[in-house]
Amino acid sequence: MRLKRVAAVAAAATLALGMAACGGDSDEGTGSGSKSFAAGSTMERLNKAQKIKIGTKFDQPGFGQKGLSGKPEGFDVEVAKLIVKELGIPEDKIEYVETPSKVREDVIVNGTVDLVAATYTINDKRKERIAFAGPYYEAGQNILVKKDDTTITGPDSFKDGTKKVCSVTGSTPAEEIKKYVKDVGTQLVLFDTYDKCRDALKGGQVNAVTTDNVILLGYIAKDEASFKLAGENFTKEPYGIGVKKEDTDFRNFVNDTLEKAFQDGSWKKAWDNTAGKFGAELGTAPTINRY
Repeated sequence: MRLKRVAAVAAAATLALGMAACGGDSDEGTGSGSKSFAAGSTMERLNKAQKIKIGTKFDQPGFGQKGLSGKPEGFDVEVAKLIVKELGIPEDKIEYVETPSKVREDVIVNGTVDLVAATYTINDKRKERIAFAGPYYEAGQNILVKKDDTTITGPDSFKDGTKKVCSVTGSTPAEEIKKYVKDVGTQLVLFDTYDKCRDALKGGQVNAVTTDNVILLGYIAKDEASFKLAGENFTKEPYGIGVKKEDTDFRNFVNDTLEKAFQDGSWKKAWDNTAGKFGAELGTAPTINRY
């Protein structure tokens, strides 16, 4: 009987070891919960830490604006949450870092955040310092004016040199509008946030605000009596997720997550619950640029 008991214990131990071995290869790394990632990858590091820092904006309705909860809310935030979910990290372990346009590359390069989702237009100049996953949405630049203004109908309205337009330092719209203003030094007013531009427009210090249409539609939705769009979109702005330039594995992981979200409906749900409420069109899912 004693021999049978010893044999049974040995068999159970062997079975347990076999099951553990089937749980994952040693060179693949292990993560918390049911997630498993390659050893040494950013995904494994974040999963094991069970926390993540995300750079986003706090002043853009529908995309990233600080809500009553004290945390930012919007489409960018919801897209970032889809990535966090795939990493196996609870939402309450996200630390949001306010990231205005002019510091987006800096916070990625310096490691202040793990990724940036902040109405971040993909372009070649930014790719010199950081890498992009995506795009996950394509916006277009437009112009916000007072509801009773009939003098501004598009970017060409600034060529006469008489009207001031506001945008944000370090943003793509600020660079684009320079092509249309007669005197950049006197006509283009720059702040660090679009809220300040909106306030300057309402107070009469500037004649217009320019940025992506979906951001401007958010301001209109909150104050339809004061604002309107002037004309049609005049650029295409593909939004991407910013990560470290050399971290190809993490960029591929984010791209895979975005494509999954396009297919399973979570991307559309995120839109419908945020920026979609302001009347902007989501359109079809963009093609991921796996450069």
